[in-house]
Amino acid sequence: MTNHPSDLLWWQRGVIYQVYPRSFQDTTGNGVGDLEGVIQRLDYLADLGVDALWLSPIYPSPMADFGYDVADYCNVDPLFGDLATFDRLVAEAHARGIRIILDYVLNHTSDQHPCFVESRSSRDSAKRDWYIWRDPRPGEGDDEGGDDRQRRPPNNWGSFFGGPAWTFDEATGQYYLHQFLPEQPELNWRNPAVKAAMLDVIRFWMERGVDGLRMDVVWLIIKDADLRDNPPNPDADPDLPPNDIHGRQLHVYSGDQEEVHAYIRDIRRVLDEYEAPGKERCGIGEIYLPLARWVRYYGAAADGTGDELHLPYNFRLIPLPWEAAAMRRSVDEMEAALPPFAWPNYVLGNHDQVRLATRYGGQRQPQLVARTAAMMLLTLRGTPTIYYGEELGMEQAQIPPDRIQDPPGVKLGPSYSRDGCRTPMQWRRDVNAGFCSADVEPWLPIPGNFVSRNAAAQSEDPASMLNLYRRLLHDRRQTPALYRGHYRSLDVVEARDTNPKACDDCFVYLREWNGERRLVALNFVDRSLEIDVPGEQTGRITLSSYLDREENVDLDHLTLRPHEGIIVEL
Repeated sequence: MTNHPSDLLWWQRGVIYQVYPRSFQDTTGNGVGDLEGVIQRLDYLADLGVDALWLSPIYPSPMADFGYDVADYCNVDPLFGDLATFDRLVAEAHARGIRIILDYVLNHTSDQHPCFVESRSSRDSAKRDWYIWRDPRPGEGDDEGGDDRQRRPPNNWGSFFGGPAWTFDEATGQYYLHQFLPEQPELNWRNPAVKAAMLDVIRFWMERGVDGLRMDVVWLIIKDADLRDNPPNPDADPDLPPNDIHGRQLHVYSGDQEEVHAYIRDIRRVLDEYEAPGKERCGIGEIYLPLARWVRYYGAAADGTGDELHLPYNFRLIPLPWEAAAMRRSVDEMEAALPPFAWPNYVLGNHDQVRLATRYGGQRQPQLVARTAAMMLLTLRGTPTIYYGEELGMEQAQIPPDRIQDPPGVKLGPSYSRDGCRTPMQWRRDVNAGFCSADVEPWLPIPGNFVSRNAAAQSEDPASMLNLYRRLLHDRRQTPALYRGHYRSLDVVEARDTNPKACDDCFVYLREWNGERRLVALNFVDRSLEIDVPGEQTGRITLSSYLDREENVDLDHLTLRPHEGIIVEL
């Protein structure tokens, strides 16, 4: 069990809600969501009970990767509004006690960013070294690089989106690096001028009242200084598409370099410049790495505190099968790995992942599974992040092949597309689900189940998924054991008259703070279970994921219905 600070900061106590602005609410009639739409829905979010909004990118962009190709870091794309609208959003959110977290794309820019336009204009450009340019690798038998038939990229790195991570620029005779689209050239953070400019971007938004940053692919910003080849991955799927070079490699040199931690400490120092009581800033990092590498991104200052990211996003639960033992093992391993100062966090969905009701539900009962997953997310120790629409049980949409817009889906095939988790928010049963007017075509098609699965209908249904989230968020906020308490997983057995055996189909844990105790029991299978919680006699169920029982129970014969989660006051 880890000691907690006596006074939690907002990002420790609160719940983050990710808004994908393109898909939240259209107010301009172009089928794309905007900042005014977010403002109009703030009362809904306040009623839901979230504490902070993470906005996916809103910067000016050609939208080759829907805003993750930034053309101007200090403005708002007209598609979403303008700086005045953004300032109003911050003010309106703060008035409701909601913080604003901005997506910061710091690894790469758009190829239309003025700095890259200048960089590629000439080998002698003052901005040439702002990006990563290299000569072609010499062709076989040719030490000078050879002709076009022999020309090869500087190394073997592959793009996440398919093909090589290098594009040749005919005008200047060199390749530039992009681990995503060719339209997303990578910044050279080893150049002090680049680092200084990117730190100034942080200051620009902090001075506008932004409360935190979610930093995109932050572990990639520093590459191997010698740009060595990545080794092959011996465990790569043999059925990967031919152009999935990235999937066939171990990414030893293309990211997670030792030097990256010094740069993240520089970012942390800028965030700390804006610290003030009640106005604490939060640095969150997108990091997909094994646990031992991931945990290092908290940093470790000499005074025993963290000096890098406040919250390296924890995605460890997302790829796991829906099995109690697997979830428990992941949580216990993370708790054991955290240094004493580190605050945990959990994520079950985002704009890159199959929606959780589909991912975990499969052919079972996806809505019941999603309810249990929600209870797990919102009762584990640490900061949870909810992806928009999860509170409605939105499922992965099937996008027709001719409507796919996501670059990986276009380049690698429909199974790689992330469009299915980015469809418009389902507000009402009207045409277009209340996301945009009936005479407008939304940027992505809306699944037909919006007629029954929408916020308006679920608000009126006391037993709905939406009302479960509201209860979970309300109870979490009111219960110190849940928002700040210690965590301890429990071994339980199936309650039988003779020969009791361990119950591996339940994930059961205690949350405790200053004598207040809550037991959380989650049934991961589609049959009823009767369990015995050793050392505990009686308690009171305060919340069931079914939203239909609050009762006193004997903990030596505790019944859980299929895919039911419960919170028990001890």
